[in-house]
Amino acid sequence: MKSLPLVLSTMSAPLRRRNVQLLLVLLGVFALLVAVYSTVFHVLMEREGQSHSWPTSVYWTLVTMTTLGFGDITFQSDAGRVFSVVVLLSGTVFLLVLLPFTFIQFVFLPWMSLRDAARAPRQVPAGTAGHLVLTGLGPIEDALVRRADQVGIPYVLLAGDREETLRLHDRGYRVMVGELDDPAAYRAARVEAAALIAATSTDTTNTNITFTVREITRQVPVVATASSAASIDILGLAGADVVLQLGELLGAAMAQRALGPDGRTHVIGEFAGLRIAEASIAGTTLAGRTLGEVRLRGRLGIGIVGVWRRGTFEVATADTMLGPTMVLLMAGTSDQLAAYDQCYAIAGSEHLTSAIVIGGGRVGRAAGRSFFAEGVRYRIIEQRTDRIRDPDTYVVGDAADLAVLKEAGIDDAGTVVITTHDDDMNVYLAIYCRRLRPDITIVGRANLDRNVTTLYRAGADAVLSYASTGATAIWNHLRHNDTLLVAEGLNMFRRPVPPELAGRSLAEAHIRRDTGCNVVSVEVDGLMRGNPDATQPLPADADLILVGDPAAEARFVERYHPTRRRRWRRHGRGPA
Repeated sequence: MKSLPLVLSTMSAPLRRRNVQLLLVLLGVFALLVAVYSTVFHVLMEREGQSHSWPTSVYWTLVTMTTLGFGDITFQSDAGRVFSVVVLLSGTVFLLVLLPFTFIQFVFLPWMSLRDAARAPRQVPAGTAGHLVLTGLGPIEDALVRRADQVGIPYVLLAGDREETLRLHDRGYRVMVGELDDPAAYRAARVEAAALIAATSTDTTNTNITFTVREITRQVPVVATASSAASIDILGLAGADVVLQLGELLGAAMAQRALGPDGRTHVIGEFAGLRIAEASIAGTTLAGRTLGEVRLRGRLGIGIVGVWRRGTFEVATADTMLGPTMVLLMAGTSDQLAAYDQCYAIAGSEHLTSAIVIGGGRVGRAAGRSFFAEGVRYRIIEQRTDRIRDPDTYVVGDAADLAVLKEAGIDDAGTVVITTHDDDMNVYLAIYCRRLRPDITIVGRANLDRNVTTLYRAGADAVLSYASTGATAIWNHLRHNDTLLVAEGLNMFRRPVPPELAGRSLAEAHIRRDTGCNVVSVEVDGLMRGNPDATQPLPADADLILVGDPAAEARFVERYHPTRRRRWRRHGRGPA
């Protein structure tokens, strides 16, 4: 009886009407068979001289069709026994169809449907606040989810249908059912209490998302992505606080990496006057010397955070040997970074003069514009003729064709920037270009984070991930967050001085040795002290500003269990 409401509710559902009709047909056929078999039974029994009532005829038909066969009523003639076999076989086949169909369609499937509906959340838990609201799941959103999980910030993904919601729910995502253009979905997601809403779909969908959210709240920041420059103003009119053209960001960042070997500092994040910057070692007088020998901190006041070695971050020590393939990561004020540039920036005669961009999409065109702004000659290789903007700067063809690369100037170019949206192709081209020109600088694009190391092994000198670049750009607009993504795989974060370190100096604490984190600043009473003296005791009420990769941050939290006392405001632009 407990399944009766399920059956009744299912029978009234529009999607089940055909099944109801089929069930009625099967029941009608079953009733017809019972009537026919009962009549034939009655006739055959009379021929054998046996007399049975009509209820007995129906009784015999049902027990025979259901294979019960009590044996209390039997035929003596061959015709009667053949008829019994026909009734037995037809009844067995028919019931094997009717009973499973009835059970599955009107009991099991409705129960599964109701169970799945209960499993698919339609709202976030009451009291949820300070969370991220994501409007889809792709490489960028996946990177945001990983980062949110690392630092303990709640999030919710909106999925348009129940099946997608269940699929993501089973994969461990915090997801709820909700159409992107439904105000009720955003109310259920408690957007009025959220820390940030990320609209990362198409330009038109992002406009609708933003406008719908603004119907509910105008205080929560909305970060939207735009593919077209024309959409920036429209998204702003719809209410977006920040509009990001990720293709432009990635293209400019890739060009900057290609231009990087000029020795100049490139700021990738900042807060309270303290800037995090990168500078290439190649071509400078730093190459071949240790950090202890160059004494950057003592001479310029710059704090050395670490070095990038072919995409891998390494904590710097006084014994770290600076090689030409390394990128130095440092922290300092604007004046300190300017002093570094005066000492180590390479003269213009050694600057990049020509470049090849493979791929004429948004990322490739953005890289080309950055080269043009720096006075660098460039050629873009593109297969699709509809993407050709200027015949003088474009080469039509396949970049895997040696003749096409020759026409683009592979023999004389100082760098090649690979920007296609296919990671397999990017690995293929990186291997090919490295074989053709062992001395050329290769900057590659990885659309998925897992392919970054593969591209480095394929020969790329620098690799930028579309997912990480987009996630970094969005994450760094998160208000009241105590973590800044300064580069791919590198975080700046703030933690109060742990009680066990209060009164001890940094030299005694051995934070870098024990956790891999580097203290770049100490804040006392709102005053930021960059490059703190390692011999001074740490005040109990101070905050530490640290830099490290996610694993180092996790080790710091696990070892010291610091509590988050205050929030800080910061700005970041992601990798430069």
